[in-house]
Amino acid sequence: AEAHMFTTFKVARDHDLAAQIGRDLFFDLVDYEKIHPIRVLKDMPFNQVKEEFSKEFGIPVHSQRFWWWSKRQNNTYRPTRPLTQQEESYTVGQLKDAAIRMNSSELRLYLEVVQENHLTLASRTKDDILLFFKLYDPEKEELRYVGNLLLKASSKPSDIVPKLNEIAGFQHDEDIELYEEIKFEPNIMCEPVDCDVSFSLNQIADGDILCYQKRCSLDQHRHPNVSSFFEYVHNRQVVHFRLLEKPKQDDFSLELSKRSTYDDVVEKVAQHLGMDDPSKLRLTQHIPHLQQPKHQYIKYRSIDHLSDMLLLRNPNQMSDILYYEILDIPLPELQGLITLRVAFHQATPNEVLFHIIRLPKGSTYSDLIDDLKSKVQLSRSDAELRLFQVNNNKIWKGVPAY
Repeated sequence: AEAHMFTTFKVARDHDLAAQIGRDLFFDLVDYEKIHPIRVLKDMPFNQVKEEFSKEFGIPVHSQRFWWWSKRQNNTYRPTRPLTQQEESYTVGQLKDAAIRMNSSELRLYLEVVQENHLTLASRTKDDILLFFKLYDPEKEELRYVGNLLLKASSKPSDIVPKLNEIAGFQHDEDIELYEEIKFEPNIMCEPVDCDVSFSLNQIADGDILCYQKRCSLDQHRHPNVSSFFEYVHNRQVVHFRLLEKPKQDDFSLELSKRSTYDDVVEKVAQHLGMDDPSKLRLTQHIPHLQQPKHQYIKYRSIDHLSDMLLLRNPNQMSDILYYEILDIPLPELQGLITLRVAFHQATPNEVLFHIIRLPKGSTYSDLIDDLKSKVQLSRSDAELRLFQVNNNKIWKGVPAY
């Protein structure tokens, strides 16, 4: 009965960012679906919330700075500005109403903990920017969140290199590379940062994310820089392969790239199956709502990339299942032939033998009969054969032998 008197909101802390980045997510800062909601009375003053945070997390009230989040034009989601002193005097219910006016479905905040040796809450100026940092290890192929820094927009990235090295546990003079994580949909944009010009000239502002790493040569590691690592993470796709003859059960799974070409995919499958010739593989796409393979297989090199093989009619959905067959001849050669299943009725009643016959496209019925004669035993050498088309398991009509 009193439910209408309460409301919920979510606060992300650096603890949450560190727990998620490199595990549950790699791009942006936090997945709010994994943040536990806080339930309070709507008319609770927000300043009282800060007191509660001080008691629960040991963060002095004067060191707490809460930020609004906003969705940018490039669909990233970043802290955009701190709450004003006036906004902090609101009740939680009033703040939630303000969030809804800013096109947010719920009240979501980021808690910055202002360090004692940094600016106090009241002394933050327009030249101050809050940046978030991720550290990439190309040797381990690991990305992790290492914290935020409040910096001057007029300062240069080179000014904070010693501090970044200290955070990472590197030598103070370690040569590092910095990248700005700009966006990840529909394509990755992660650009090198010019360390010798100011943050403002680099167009870096509040809420931006910088990734850094030790400098290394491009041929030293599989993903030598954070940009290539993001490309790998963004495009990696686990595909479950099923034998076409057993379409209900997974046979094996492979981690591939959505950008893998047709040749890349069949080569990886062939390697897994111990095949010497990938061209003897034939792949078929999956129909999710029927849970079965499509009737038409994928023609040789007819689809450019794995993403296209997995794409469904709805462009925002992808399957993760492909079917495979192992052929006795290369698929390009097979595609140049027509394959027929012929039921040969012997002179003896009820004795039927089935033959699979492959002929070049453009062959005549006469060619089919000649090939069939070479495979069967006739009752006499001058025996004539007649062909009939079969439709739905019934003899449909005879065909002329020419």
